[in-house]
Amino acid sequence: MSSPAVIHLRSECKQFEHRSALTPTAAKSLIEHGYAVNVERSPARIFKDEEFEAVGATLVPEGSWPEAPESHLILGLKELPEEDTPLKHTHIQFAHCYKEQSGWQQVLRRFPRGGGTLYDLEFLTDPKGRRVAAFGSSAGYCGAALALLTYTHQLLNPHSPLPAQSFYPTAPDLQKTIKSSLASSLKHAPSPKILIIGALGRCGSGAISLLKAAGIPAADITEWDMAETARGGPFEEIAEADIFINCVYLGNAPIPPFVTKEQLRQAGREGRRNLSVVCDVSCDPTSPNNPVRIYDTWTSFSNPTVSVSDLSEQEGGGDGNPKPLSVIAIDHLPSLLPREASEDFCRDLLPSLLVLDRRHEAEVWMRAEKLFGEKVASLPA
Repeated sequence: MSSPAVIHLRSECKQFEHRSALTPTAAKSLIEHGYAVNVERSPARIFKDEEFEAVGATLVPEGSWPEAPESHLILGLKELPEEDTPLKHTHIQFAHCYKEQSGWQQVLRRFPRGGGTLYDLEFLTDPKGRRVAAFGSSAGYCGAALALLTYTHQLLNPHSPLPAQSFYPTAPDLQKTIKSSLASSLKHAPSPKILIIGALGRCGSGAISLLKAAGIPAADITEWDMAETARGGPFEEIAEADIFINCVYLGNAPIPPFVTKEQLRQAGREGRRNLSVVCDVSCDPTSPNNPVRIYDTWTSFSNPTVSVSDLSEQEGGGDGNPKPLSVIAIDHLPSLLPREASEDFCRDLLPSLLVLDRRHEAEVWMRAEKLFGEKVASLPA
């Protein structure tokens, strides 16, 4: 009798990453289907170690995956530490190296150098090319939440950036905070006008859901998708909104810019710039295809916003508009609601995980391995 396939859930090392690629409920299902599940102890994961142990998973030391047998399948979410060590295992994660992001070659080379394989969760798709599991809805929801918190903070504390943010136990807890903040800020200004691009996708739907739950009137939410952007940007409507939320998934094809600094400067000179908050949920500032070309760095939960400071007169940019412009560019927004985001994601991922032991004949994994081979072949010699 052959040994069961072993899935090794690693502890996440990214700061403020509390999500998990595997929930205790999913671990229980895998074990019932004959898998062995090893779970690294983690002080940061939203699910307690004991929750996994209670369903039959084996707890192993944090960070122990490099010493695991080569046959073990290493499951995680975010990228591995920035090292040059060859990788010998099969890894299932978001690697952020298939769209020529900054440093992509160094990340990808580690796998062929060690004989390992990457199944990138972002490119795990069904026969129609649709992702089998995604955090898109959660990302849009959390991005819209931070956009509203930033907007209200600007009104109440005009000379200070949004402070560090912590995760919320549940969506109602987050909604309660936002409603309270809005109630205070709306004494000083009307309800914000919000423009969402990518409104018909998972991410956009999540953003709209949060805005409605927060009590933003439907008349103040402008929902755009491909039909509205077909004419090509930049779009003056962005400058005239109070908040812009970009929910467009970035592929490999170039996208004309949605918004530029020069456009905003011109709108400011003409008295048309209302824009004070941008949440770029797509969040890929180093990509040549990034359509939000007003910032060049990521932000984090400890420093949620970056100021587009060179629009102001005193900085020499010259639009004469004292209104601040803050950009949110956090690449793991769903960690604001880690439990619910993990549960939603893992529920969709579980059917694919259940056929991991047959990954060389299961189409979802065969497609992912074929893409890995193509990306490796594209590496410069």
